[in-house]
Amino acid sequence: MTDKAASFPFRRKVGAYALPLSGGVFPWLCGACGAVVMAFILLPLYEMISQPSLEALTEAASDPEVRQSILLSIWTSGAASAAVFALGTPLAWLLARASFPGRKLVESVIDLPIMLPHPVVGIALLSIAGRGHWLGDALGAAGLRLMGTSFGIVVVMAFVGLPFYVSAAKSGFEGVPARLENVSRSLGAGCAATFLRVTVPLCWRHMLAGFIMCMARAVSEFGAIIIVAYHPRVAPVLMYERFTAYGLRYSQPVAVWLIAVCLVLFLLLRVVTQPSRRAA
Repeated sequence: MTDKAASFPFRRKVGAYALPLSGGVFPWLCGACGAVVMAFILLPLYEMISQPSLEALTEAASDPEVRQSILLSIWTSGAASAAVFALGTPLAWLLARASFPGRKLVESVIDLPIMLPHPVVGIALLSIAGRGHWLGDALGAAGLRLMGTSFGIVVVMAFVGLPFYVSAAKSGFEGVPARLENVSRSLGAGCAATFLRVTVPLCWRHMLAGFIMCMARAVSEFGAIIIVAYHPRVAPVLMYERFTAYGLRYSQPVAVWLIAVCLVLFLLLRVVTQPSRRAA
């Protein structure tokens, strides 16, 4: 055994994984903390999912109001993510490749929606979209209105989901060696052609993962949406309305179907971001 191999704790292979069998109590402490975290997440979700009967879940799935709210949540979050993809991709590339005064400030502003309380987001958006503000007047002249419209829901979702996509795409662009782009440029390709033919094929997983993260964040938004557009009701708003009016029994089936949608999104995220065995 080499000195390098002897410096690591003994590991036992279990399939494709290596389990540390020596190293004191620290590995076991890490495992215990992980078990507590998993229980903290799964126990409330299990109780909520297991309480509604199959009949209640089927009834909720056949309820036109529930189906309409879930479909509205899916397509508005998808539209918001598409808008973020179109506008955020060039910005993410610029942040990954360019160095300019105020770059850290720009990155901080992009991350700001993550820290803002959700009702603040709704109030802030309404403050620039109302009458008397030049942007609100311009939107009104174009026939667009935030208050109580699907367009307003999309705007809110784009606002809260933007940091997740830009961060993931920026990380992907930073992982592409700049020398590859320089070689492409030296061979006569323009900046846009290099971006589409060299950069994007090498970091598409990061971009797609950012898109899914943005959509997952958008589909779960509630605090800002309830201020900007209570109607039409997305799934979180419908769930809240049924809880306040009828209690847990009528809100839990809607919550279960919303959890199923989020679970599908995150499973898709894991599949997309997991490199193939051959690439690994």
